[in-house]
Amino acid sequence: MKSTTRRTFLKQTASVGVGLSVAPSIIPSSALGKHSGFLPPSDRITLAFIGAGNQAGNDARGFLRDERVHITSICDVNAESMGYWNGAVAGREPLRKRVDESYARKFGRNYSGTKGYEDFREVLEDTDIDAVVIDTPDHWHAIPVMMAAAKGKAIYCQKPLSLTIPEGRAMSDAVNKYQAVFQTGSQQRSSHYFRRACELVRNGRIGKLHTVRCGLPGGTPDFGKTGYLTNRLPIPKGFHYDMWLGPAPEAAYCPARTHVNFRWVLDYSGGQVTDWGGHHPDIAQWGMDTELTGPVKIQNARAKWADHPVWNTAIEYYFECLYEDGVKLIVSNEEEIMGVKFEGSEGYAWATRRSQGASSEDIFFSSLGEKEIHLYKSDDHYRNFIDCIYSKEETAAPVEKAHRSISIGHLGNIAMKLGEDLEWNPKKEQFVGNEKANNLLARPMRAPWNKVFEEYKV
Repeated sequence: MKSTTRRTFLKQTASVGVGLSVAPSIIPSSALGKHSGFLPPSDRITLAFIGAGNQAGNDARGFLRDERVHITSICDVNAESMGYWNGAVAGREPLRKRVDESYARKFGRNYSGTKGYEDFREVLEDTDIDAVVIDTPDHWHAIPVMMAAAKGKAIYCQKPLSLTIPEGRAMSDAVNKYQAVFQTGSQQRSSHYFRRACELVRNGRIGKLHTVRCGLPGGTPDFGKTGYLTNRLPIPKGFHYDMWLGPAPEAAYCPARTHVNFRWVLDYSGGQVTDWGGHHPDIAQWGMDTELTGPVKIQNARAKWADHPVWNTAIEYYFECLYEDGVKLIVSNEEEIMGVKFEGSEGYAWATRRSQGASSEDIFFSSLGEKEIHLYKSDDHYRNFIDCIYSKEETAAPVEKAHRSISIGHLGNIAMKLGEDLEWNPKKEQFVGNEKANNLLARPMRAPWNKVFEEYKV
């Protein structure tokens, strides 16, 4: 294997099939050309970013720590501007420069090799790119994911997975058809706290599970410091606003609509219900062992909606999801903890991003036997993605499980909009006997992107 390069290795493993299990840890460093503590660019996973604002900075830091990765390209429709987290400056050029500077420090010399793109389709046509990180707003997840899968790329896509349930279904189907390695940016799947709580529940430590509570935040925080800028303004230089809108309805440009504050507009996202709904309900499904299905009823839904010229998502909300086995999942901004609490006949267990607990020491300190359920273990969400590119094994947050999890948020938003109890068929992914609700499942896509979406559906 001394002459084997990364590309040869990946092609060889891919030709054997998805069932092959080859752990990266057993690949000799000499086989990958490792020397002086680094892998040369020709032997690394080449990675491109599609979307360079908000979460992209954090994701770039995560991948830059992995010596097996070479970030080669940054794509974003915005060259550079304010309006991101805490009003910060972000966009294509700032992130490209940060990556260059990181490599310059690492290699001890000047580096300016990271490419910049405005159109993600150019990135996907580059056969030298092995994997893409999709950090776009929610309404721009489905089409790039489906196209990337068809182009043979491995995909890391930020949560929430989709804007709608039909888009999520199309994404999952495409990823599965092309057997693409896929990781959703639901990083709580790589947290010891959440994994441990779910293992306690799955192994019956709290008795028969009957209720799960997901505490999410409310409101519409002005993350971009642009919430007051709601009047129509000239489109800034270097910002391809029509491309930013993409499949979403045509709308006049204003700063409150774009960059980090897109999350509070239903044309582009679903508010806190789908933002944090891409995290805690995902853990709830993990602990409930319902990762590949969903509720059969959504009930008692209520919401207070934003009173704002542009923002229109729920700022206060509550809804219940009933499952076939009788378990009730509550999603609300009214819960005591910002996390997940599992309640059973013999006690409870809970977890947040910073801690975990249980109703008794016996539950909290319970050890798991060798033959009991041990859930997927990942302690680094980014490294897990790269590991799975080599091994071809399933990632910690695969696409179908992410689709089923974020469907909860979409169902809740629909139920709150209608103010009705709704029956849901998780197999058919349709409401039962309610065409009004079924008509809200999908969103019309603007031309020409509607045709692109249909072209890549499988």
